[in-house]
Amino acid sequence: MRFTYAETMIDPSMYAPLAQAAEEAGFDSMVIPDSICYPQESDSTYPYVEDGNREFLEDKPFLEPFSIIPYLGAVTERLRFTTFVVKLPIRQPVLVAKQASSVAVLTDNRFVFGVGLSPWPEDYALTGTQWERRGRRMDEMIEIIRGLNAGGWFEYHGEFYDVPSIKITPTPSAPLPIVIGGHADAALRRAARLGDGWMHAGSERERLPEFISRLRELRDEYGRAEEPFEVHVISLDAYTVDGVRQLEEQGVTDVIVGFRDPYTRDQDTQTLQEKVGALRWYADEVISPFRG
Repeated sequence: MRFTYAETMIDPSMYAPLAQAAEEAGFDSMVIPDSICYPQESDSTYPYVEDGNREFLEDKPFLEPFSIIPYLGAVTERLRFTTFVVKLPIRQPVLVAKQASSVAVLTDNRFVFGVGLSPWPEDYALTGTQWERRGRRMDEMIEIIRGLNAGGWFEYHGEFYDVPSIKITPTPSAPLPIVIGGHADAALRRAARLGDGWMHAGSERERLPEFISRLRELRDEYGRAEEPFEVHVISLDAYTVDGVRQLEEQGVTDVIVGFRDPYTRDQDTQTLQEKVGALRWYADEVISPFRG
């Protein structure tokens, strides 16, 4: 089991000392979310909170993941960084492949590329990308990103993207892990067919065993049952040793834990010392006893 620290929408100056503190405490990873903007007018809802309200994002400091991860990689030695998740279909695949390869190289293969669909039509309109058939476009994007990050010449001729024979340099010395977020069956299928893992968004907690079972079924269907596969999960069970053991028995490989509610509309008021204290508490109460 790996332990992942979740913190977001905080004073940007806190990120570096928190990444260092998480590494020192024994965490394996840190998740970095993605959001491009907050529209003044919107009818959209956020699918991963009960009331669907997205006002928790307004006026919150939200750093761009391809920018902050190399910065955090430079002040740590072991910690992995996982995007949670980059809204892939609103971007251009060759450019994303270049960004992802650069981050992976700069962090010495400590980058896990978590990707998903943006739930908000405004993101698509603002970036001039198509809302319709976004899932199929994302499938092609994953294939392009994976192909270009493998090194050497690569070309792709799909329904939506046509890439002539090109290469990008440098590329990571190890394969770039791509994990897929989302709870819909289409997302589970995408993770089983194209991904190196799946990310649970935290809602629908009671359905977690169902999701994991469905992933096993689909991976078997696609002939990938024996391949390595990461399962990243947010769960209240992750705050006790027994709970972590139960999650591991279910097939979870990475638990994601945070120590405040990021979905509140209020600004974060925790001090750096309070945040570091929470990390150390979890390390003493859960990580160390679990690892024996």
